[in-house]
Amino acid sequence: MSYSDFTLESVLTAFQLKKVESAGLFSEIEPMPPSAYLTTGLAKKVALAAAIGTEKARSELIVADVLVELREKSNYRISFFSGIDFSVDPENDLTGVCDFLVSLSPGQLLLEAPLIILVEAKKDDPKLGIGQCIAEMLAAQRFNAEKGNDIPSIYGATTTGTEWQFLKLVDKNLQIDMEIYPIQQCDKILGILSSMVSQEA
Repeated sequence: MSYSDFTLESVLTAFQLKKVESAGLFSEIEPMPPSAYLTTGLAKKVALAAAIGTEKARSELIVADVLVELREKSNYRISFFSGIDFSVDPENDLTGVCDFLVSLSPGQLLLEAPLIILVEAKKDDPKLGIGQCIAEMLAAQRFNAEKGNDIPSIYGATTTGTEWQFLKLVDKNLQIDMEIYPIQQCDKILGILSSMVSQEA
């Protein structure tokens, strides 16, 4: 097995997580206005990514742009990685490739702890990526602990590029925001991601 084999049910059972679903878990977070560059880029790319219709197109044309913007808004104190192998615990099937990893380390040449946000891109429905995203969040939690960089919260996002859904993991307590944020609310998405970087979400 690998991250992609986990469903919501199987990951909750395998790791004995306590799940809370709530609408608007991140709704009180202040929006962060996107730059003119991101706004213009999304206006050009969202329709194109939808027309191409693959996870790869959505990742490259939308998700990567949002994370680049997050890095700039964070004054380059974070790094992000795309499509790298992140095999942390093979015995518990926490292995595989993650779409996007965000670290609180500014170094871009080497993946370093603490990891804070895992973003899983899906073609059709963000809910389809929840099990996989949670498994990756658990791996990040273990990776951070092994590196001596234990942080209180690990966050996740599962997205089609045009729709975003967010999660939060503290110890074995999992919270899932049932609200879906459309890319038209890019300022809200950036605000939520920024609050995750600041551990304020």
